[in-house]
Amino acid sequence: MNRRDFIKQSALTTAGTMLIPHFLKAYELDRLGAASATGKTLVIVQLSGGNDGLNTVIPFRNDIYYRERPTLSIAKEKVLSLNDEIGFHPALEPLKALYDDGLVTIVNNVGYPNPDRSHFRSMDIWQTASSASDYLSTGWIGRFLDANCAGKDCLPYRAIEVDDTLSLALKGNQVNGLAMLDPQKLYNQTRSGMVGQLAKTQHEHHDHDNVSYLYKTLAETVSSSAYVYDKANIHRTKGTYPASELGNRLKTVSELIQSGVNTSVYYISISGFDTHVGQLGQQERLLRQYAEAVHAFMSDMKATNRQNDVLLMTFSEFGRRVKQNASNGTDHGTANNVFLIGGPQRIPSGRVFNEAPNLTDLDEGDLKYTVDFRSIYATLLRDWLKADDKAILGQSFKPLELV
Repeated sequence: MNRRDFIKQSALTTAGTMLIPHFLKAYELDRLGAASATGKTLVIVQLSGGNDGLNTVIPFRNDIYYRERPTLSIAKEKVLSLNDEIGFHPALEPLKALYDDGLVTIVNNVGYPNPDRSHFRSMDIWQTASSASDYLSTGWIGRFLDANCAGKDCLPYRAIEVDDTLSLALKGNQVNGLAMLDPQKLYNQTRSGMVGQLAKTQHEHHDHDNVSYLYKTLAETVSSSAYVYDKANIHRTKGTYPASELGNRLKTVSELIQSGVNTSVYYISISGFDTHVGQLGQQERLLRQYAEAVHAFMSDMKATNRQNDVLLMTFSEFGRRVKQNASNGTDHGTANNVFLIGGPQRIPSGRVFNEAPNLTDLDEGDLKYTVDFRSIYATLLRDWLKADDKAILGQSFKPLELV
C-alpha cells in the first residue's frame, strides 16, 4: 500500500474521524483521565443559517419593527414579554419557563466589526474567533484543548461534537475534538475490517511525518472511542426528550454527562435557519423544536443535580435584516442575540443583559453590534472553564458579568 492509499483508506468521513488498527495502543484507558477537568461543562448549540434574532427576541414596543415587517412581525398580544420592551417568540414558551426559573441570560446585539454576510465566512469567524480580516485554521475550542493539553495525555474526548463531522471550532494545532453521533457506532467503526490491511503496513512509512501524524491521530481516536463507549454504558437518562434532531443529540449529551465522561465542551449544530422565503412557519417550527429540546435537557440536568455545573450557549452566525423581503422572508444581516442557559440560578428570574436593538441607528439596514462575540467567549473560557482566554483568543477582550 502506498502513502496515498494509506491516507485515503484511513479516512472515515462518515464518522468525522479515522479508523485505527488494534495494534496502535499508544494511550491506555487508565491514562485517559490525565487531563483534569474543572467540573464545569459547556454545551454549545449552533443555529446554522442565520436565525432571525428580531423575531426570536421581539421588540414589541417598537413601531419601526412593525412598520418594516408588515407580514412577518409577531403580534404584540402573542409575544411572551420579558420586560417592557422585548419578549420571546410564542414558540419559545418552554424557554420562557426556564427564564422565569432564573436560568436564562439574553445578550442582545452580538456581532463583530466589519461583519461578513456570507454563511461560510461568518461561520469561520465565529468558530475560529478571528477578526473579519484574519483567516485561522484552528478553532477556539481546539485551541482550548491545545492550551490544556501541554505536557499531558489529552485526548479528543475532552471536546465532543455530536455529529458525523468535526467543525472547525473543535480543531486545534495539537489536539482535535471528537465527532460522533452514537458512542457504540463510533466504537464499532474504529474496529472495522479495514484495520487488518493497515496492520500489515504499520512500519512501511514511519519516516513520513504526515503518516506518523495520522497514526497518532488514529491512536488517540480509538482510545477516546473506547473510553466514551465504556462510560456511556453506565447511565441511561430517565428524562423525556422530544423526537427531534436536537432532542436526540441533547439526550446523548445528557447521558454522557450523567455517565461521568470527562468532557469539558459539547458542540451541536442544527440547520434550517436561512429563512429567505416563507419565514413565519419555518422559524416557528424550528424555535419550538429548539425550546422543547433545551427545556428537556435542563430539566434532566436539574433532576440529576447537574444544573449548576452545566451551561448551554446558543448562537447563530448572523442575524437577519430589519426589513422583510418580497418573499415573506428576511435576508442575511449582522448582529444577533446569544442565549446562556443554566449554571447558577438568577433570582427571581432570568435577565436581559443589555439594551434592545436600536432600530433608529442601523448600518445600511442592519443592526449594529454593541457586544463583540469574543467577549462572550473570553468570559466563558476564563470564568466557566478556568482557562487562559487571552492565550486562546490571541488578545484580551472586555470581560462580561455573565456567569
